[in-house]
Amino acid sequence: MKTPKGLQALIDDGVIDEVLRPLKSGKEAAVYVVRSGDAVLCAKVYKDMAQRSFQQRGQYQEGRKVRGSREARAVGRASRYGRRQQEEAWKNTEVDALYQLRDAGVRVPEPYAHVHGVLVMELVTDADGAAAPRLGEVELSPEEAREYHRVLVRQVVRMLCCGLIHGDLSAYNVLVGPDGPVIIDFPQVVSAAGNNAARAMLLRDVNNLTAALGRWAPELLETWYGEEMWALFEAGALQADTELTGNFEPDETEVDLDGVRQAINEAREEALIRQQGREAAAESDA
Repeated sequence: MKTPKGLQALIDDGVIDEVLRPLKSGKEAAVYVVRSGDAVLCAKVYKDMAQRSFQQRGQYQEGRKVRGSREARAVGRASRYGRRQQEEAWKNTEVDALYQLRDAGVRVPEPYAHVHGVLVMELVTDADGAAAPRLGEVELSPEEAREYHRVLVRQVVRMLCCGLIHGDLSAYNVLVGPDGPVIIDFPQVVSAAGNNAARAMLLRDVNNLTAALGRWAPELLETWYGEEMWALFEAGALQADTELTGNFEPDETEVDLDGVRQAINEAREEALIRQQGREAAAESDA
């Protein structure tokens, strides 16, 4: 295939040898399958700010730091230099998060290089060596759904213990590899301590996963893992190996119970609509 413009510099520098095919294109970046020596990897080419469709960017950038006081002042003034610094910080966020989370034992793709603004990392595959499907694209038994939920809640806890919240986690930001789920896509990751919307984002992340997996194991819909882990985090009592119960007695004066239930129901309905769309497409292709 013709080499995408964003990857030519990596070939020229010998970082990769060949671009094999496109893998996916999303609101933040385009991902390609590439070859480096004998290894088949993936390369993530981030889109420029003007090309990105991701909304509420400012909410996610709250609490992020730039390199120095000069850069911080430029960002505050929204100068051209400041916008470039903010854009650079945005593109570096996922790289920094992947290394930090990998070292903390979170199941994420192994990062290999960040060159010319392109992230080269592990290609997560299925048991046959093909690109792994997303969690929202597979059918599960109740036992598999419960196990995946247990594993993913553990990963969210480890992330939170690192002071990070994914911020856009759903069944479509999780790949299903031979050893279980792998979390991907971290450019919007937020600081748990530095972002005023951190709690809401954590609850949304956990509720999205619970709603998707609750289709196969409905009892998961009655759990409160997000609320439980946030309460422990706020109290300074959350550890990477903390055993959660999923039980929580909310303070109804502070917790928007209707909002939490609505988020779960909306995520569940969205997952059902997507599943029905895939089934309809499969029938039309048959």
